[in-house]
Amino acid sequence: MTAHRPRLALGRILEMNLGFLGLQFSFGLQQGNMAPIYSYLGADESQLPLLQLAGPMTGLLIQPLIGAMSDRTFGRWGRRTPYFVTGAVMTSVGLALMPLSSSILMAVSLLWLLDAGNNITMEPYRAYVVDRLDPPQQALGFLTQSAFTGLAQMVAFLTPSILVGLGMDRDWVDAHHIPYTVRVVFALGAVLSFSTVLWSILRVPELPLSENDKAAIRARRNGGMAVLAEIGNALLAMPQTMRRLAVMSLFQWFGMWGYWTYAVYSLARTIGHTADPHSTAFHSAVLTFGEMATFYNLVACVGAFAMVPVTRRIGAASVHAFALLCGGVGMMTLPFVTAPVGVFAPAFGIGLAWGSIMGNPPTLLGQVVPASRIGVYMGLYNVMIVVPMLLFSIVMGRLDIGSLSLGFGLYRELLGGDPRMMMRLCGACLIAAAMATLWVRRNGAPVQR
Repeated sequence: MTAHRPRLALGRILEMNLGFLGLQFSFGLQQGNMAPIYSYLGADESQLPLLQLAGPMTGLLIQPLIGAMSDRTFGRWGRRTPYFVTGAVMTSVGLALMPLSSSILMAVSLLWLLDAGNNITMEPYRAYVVDRLDPPQQALGFLTQSAFTGLAQMVAFLTPSILVGLGMDRDWVDAHHIPYTVRVVFALGAVLSFSTVLWSILRVPELPLSENDKAAIRARRNGGMAVLAEIGNALLAMPQTMRRLAVMSLFQWFGMWGYWTYAVYSLARTIGHTADPHSTAFHSAVLTFGEMATFYNLVACVGAFAMVPVTRRIGAASVHAFALLCGGVGMMTLPFVTAPVGVFAPAFGIGLAWGSIMGNPPTLLGQVVPASRIGVYMGLYNVMIVVPMLLFSIVMGRLDIGSLSLGFGLYRELLGGDPRMMMRLCGACLIAAAMATLWVRRNGAPVQR
């Protein structure tokens, strides 16, 4: 909404997005550790998708609401800052307590707290790029967030292996079978999640709103029903490019969620020849997955910056389609890996896809939605992320609670309970997303800022 956005040097853009590093460190810890934590506590593989419902459900419920609310917020602490701080505190508490879980129920409850905090922080962070940067710099802002995603998750995945290399026993576990390496890395995440967000908001504060901006916000109806009406109106007025992005997101995030949930188990089968989560071979597979994920996040981090000039030349949609194709091929070849050193070839393609996923779709979205409603539209874009995750959880998972059965259980019924088959399905989904991306094209001139 603010008309004047001074150009920022690269160093300031990095500082304003530093909080994204702490946020994505938290996501990296979840991707690498939540499924194993549930297994350590006694969960069956077929239950994992439904036990991880917190991520998609909190995203579905929180992100559009926070987006619409932050668009309507102004005051002493700014539009987005109150949400940054609230989410960072919740995330840090969830991370600190998660490795102390004594039951599946406790871990599920803490995951809901953790994911709520992550979502409260992430949605305004994406809107903040459009708030703070002029249009020519916004692609750099989003791709900087993508680079920090790669860097943060790289460190999150690699730290357990570093701890083992420094002398910690990978099989040193507590009374609930959770390794002590998990305790250390989650404690580090709790500190980073809050400190990096605090650094960002102190070093690169929000731009003050003009009196016209404040008057426009005051003119909007307030209250819960007004927020819901704003979300409904935004849905009806959604640009065609964003509607087409929804098709791409369906395949893209179904595949990524399945990969994060079951990649460790696929590696345990092919490299460790085990399905026992309490075995040394499984602990080794978790570390191997962390090393693989470190590499693909390094590729994502470097690739995100390398994509900037290419994206400007041939367009974000074409670059994204190629990156997704590489990721799909990588996932489909992962079940053929039988030695730890072999994981790096498929990881390269997955890294290209991940670097593009975090930067190019938001760039396309930022070009076609009005700046005054960027918060609600970024929230709706994140709904496009979490709905495929929710669909995956319901379709693939199965959870029996007394006489009540939740989910269709296709992981066992269709894939035979084999995580290697899941990797092939996830790869096919990314290839389908690549084809859908070619359908995404901007129509007409960009919206006026």
